[in-house]
Amino acid sequence: MERGSTAQDLGPKLNRSAGDVVRYLLLQGEMVTATQALSDEMIELFAAELGADVRLVDPGEEQEAALQARYFGDEDGEEDESLLVPRPPVITVMGHVDHGKTKLLDRIRETNVVAGEAGGITQHIGAYRVEVGDRWMTFIDTPGHEAFTAMRARGAEVTDIVVLVVAADDGVMPQTVEAINHARAAGVPIVVAINKIDREDADPNRVMQQLSEQGLVPEAWGGDTITVELSALQGLGVDDLLEQLLVLAEVLELKANPEGPGRGVVLEGNLDVGRGPVATVIVQRGHLDVGDSVVAGPAWGRVKALIDDRGENIKRAGPSMPVEVLGFSDVPSAGDELRVTPDLQTARTIGEQRSHWARVAGFTSSAAASATPGAKLEDIFEQIQRGETATLNLVVRADVQGSLEALTEALRKLERDEVKLSFVHRAVGGITENDVQLAAASNATIIGFNVRPDRRARELAAAQGVEIRTYEIIYKVLEDIEAAMVGMLAPEFEEVVTGEAEVREVFRVPRVGAVAGCYVRSGVITRGSKVRFLRDGVIIWKGTISSLRRFKDDVREVQAGFECGVGLSDFQDLHQGDVIETFEEREIQRT
Repeated sequence: MERGSTAQDLGPKLNRSAGDVVRYLLLQGEMVTATQALSDEMIELFAAELGADVRLVDPGEEQEAALQARYFGDEDGEEDESLLVPRPPVITVMGHVDHGKTKLLDRIRETNVVAGEAGGITQHIGAYRVEVGDRWMTFIDTPGHEAFTAMRARGAEVTDIVVLVVAADDGVMPQTVEAINHARAAGVPIVVAINKIDREDADPNRVMQQLSEQGLVPEAWGGDTITVELSALQGLGVDDLLEQLLVLAEVLELKANPEGPGRGVVLEGNLDVGRGPVATVIVQRGHLDVGDSVVAGPAWGRVKALIDDRGENIKRAGPSMPVEVLGFSDVPSAGDELRVTPDLQTARTIGEQRSHWARVAGFTSSAAASATPGAKLEDIFEQIQRGETATLNLVVRADVQGSLEALTEALRKLERDEVKLSFVHRAVGGITENDVQLAAASNATIIGFNVRPDRRARELAAAQGVEIRTYEIIYKVLEDIEAAMVGMLAPEFEEVVTGEAEVREVFRVPRVGAVAGCYVRSGVITRGSKVRFLRDGVIIWKGTISSLRRFKDDVREVQAGFECGVGLSDFQDLHQGDVIETFEEREIQRT
């Protein structure tokens, strides 16, 4: 059953009429009409009443399955063994940030990727082919920063072997553990590369001990995890690693059918100014040719060009080959499956239907949300008016789809109870005038990650008073947004006791009332400060000190060890032995 279904949709599927659904929900206190989108809880409630089991799916999921069967037939079935031929292994390099993953690939490819990256940190997934002897291997370099967890997981889904890079001087770190978990979830073997053994404080044995604690017992210690000690900087041990990978690839007997329509996975998608939508794809089976009609998610088109990892145009890409594909109607999302279709019309039909279902899913989910109690616009407005929740609106633009997803997830983790993040718009490509107009209308801040606004967008932003912040490193984005959110939080105060005085005598003064003759036991008693009146440890009054005197003189403050006369703003019930406690409220720095 699709989420957001109406009573007219739900009734017949459970052998009931729409009226039965409306009637039952009405008895449960839910006012709905036959054409109103129902929330998940309403659908499950009615199904439970009938004793029926329902599985809620996103709109379009059922149609998608029918579409796959109609256009692609039984391609997902077992392939004829006689058509399978050996294919290059796809190897994903994972590990903690700055442990030397890209430097290791530099050594393998004998090129320099690091120099072109902001702060020396890999921001995207890169895929490269490497020839070792007469054998080919495909390497995927994944970012090490924790915010790119989703991208690392996506890298593991298309991979055959994971190379886990661990620095010998740093050991197993949080993202190393994440990488191990991703590799295990993908069910692929792990080869550990212990890097930086040339460092003075390198301790490979400590690394092996930490790996053993994570369940990766090295072969040298009687386990089954291949470990290779190397120095990517000096080129030591890199050949040993490649030999181990080739041997492991032979054991895995990796094969694919190079004939037939191509299928692959989109590793990355981005909008290039001169070339239009570009997708980095790894072909998994079949072949992809220039001129093929393709579909990946809602994006469709005809392959205008295939560009390999060296930047050269090629005519055909086979299994395990990474290529950039040009010719899509829109930017495919990272993780989408690419399929070759019989003709362009078929690709267009599939893409447009998927796009339609994605929009329907958006409408129905918002409709279902509006049908849920507590989600009305007036309620939200009242909450903001009462100061209960502040919302930071953002328009986010990134250079590639993977970075956009990762940045969104990282920002969501910054949310607090008092401050919510609202993503008004998220897209791939440069910052445009439309983004500025949208930000101005919604009082939003524009965040650009590895993208820049054009001149007209900058001028419009200056005229409209819209703030545009551009970044190249994800840490900076998170730091700035967190600082902005802390600034939006309602100030939090803590009470600090500044002084304490004991009432020794009570004087009744005409036209003034009761005045307490006090002895200051600790701190400082200050005129005008906030005060609590305690009797036997119980607070019986809170207010302020209206007058403070020593002998016949008015004073501003009285130190500990001195006597004074204290007049309270509107409290007369003074007794000997009572305690006057003064305090002030100091703002706490929010973190």
